[in-house]
Amino acid sequence: MRVLVTGASGLLGRVVARLLVHQGHSVTTFQRRPADVDGAADLPGSVTDEDAVRRAVAGAEGVIHLAAKVSFTGRAVEFDEVNVEGTRRLLRVAREAGVRDLVFVSSPSVANSGAAIAGLGAEPADPARAHGHYSRTKAEAELLALAADSPDFRVAAVRPHIVWGPGDTQLVERVLERARRGRLPLLDAGAALIDTTYVDNAASAIVAGLHRMEHIHGRALVVSNGEPRPVGELLAGICAAAAVPAPSWTVPGRLARAAGSVVEKIWTRAGREGEPPMTRFLAEQLSTAHWFDQRGTRELLDWTPAVSLDEGLARLAEHYGTYQRPLRGLGWQTGQV
Repeated sequence: MRVLVTGASGLLGRVVARLLVHQGHSVTTFQRRPADVDGAADLPGSVTDEDAVRRAVAGAEGVIHLAAKVSFTGRAVEFDEVNVEGTRRLLRVAREAGVRDLVFVSSPSVANSGAAIAGLGAEPADPARAHGHYSRTKAEAELLALAADSPDFRVAAVRPHIVWGPGDTQLVERVLERARRGRLPLLDAGAALIDTTYVDNAASAIVAGLHRMEHIHGRALVVSNGEPRPVGELLAGICAAAAVPAPSWTVPGRLARAAGSVVEKIWTRAGREGEPPMTRFLAEQLSTAHWFDQRGTRELLDWTPAVSLDEGLARLAEHYGTYQRPLRGLGWQTGQV
């Protein structure tokens, strides 16, 4: 199949493109920065540029759309321009170009108002209740994508939940940077039960979605490892992989959520670059349960995750040049190779 992957300069997009190449597909990557995926044609451009989008989709039979503005902060108009209008443009141009299948890579945050999630499936995207510009605009884009589904232009949404792995700058590097500086608290003692997705598993699920479009088009599916753990245990595992002291001080979740709202507003109004030390969305992610029933997803995709959480942490340790061994009842111990 001739497949276009948008947003392949990011961790997940790059792994998706590599997997498609490995499977023998003809792959074109499309993003603002070079993706450098061996075996794929690299086409620079943005989903905000219609001419560039037309060049990118020409001849494609399938599209996997990952390109998005991802941040805890920023101006609303920037998220709208890329996440909503960029998706609207890509859908229209792809349909006009005769693309058969499109997988929209979404996020579980499109259906999360901040309340705990325990064992649910993919609830409908709800922009009005989603927290933050990223979640709101991804929700709007997902609704656009699923509304475009038809027998001749099949569209599905896949929502990987908290993707991480070696080379991850969105979660892993931020956790480690804050832990090194002693600025990573445990909210409510790190007891919230959460699930995550190792990057190889997220990529294989997305590619499976392209192959299983007959069974999933018109649907949204949440993807995860299916291994909920207390958030404190997960953070400790990530820190152990890089030989960084795990967070040990705790803050009430309610206080962190309130403080995150204030910090986020001040940060945005001041026009500061980068990510603030805390936002309401981040506080919610660290203090409320969020794990999902994966039975329907695995049946529809005919897919199971190949890399367990513990194996993922071991691969992360390899990446950072450390080794890990599980000690019964004591979590993870780390030393230098």
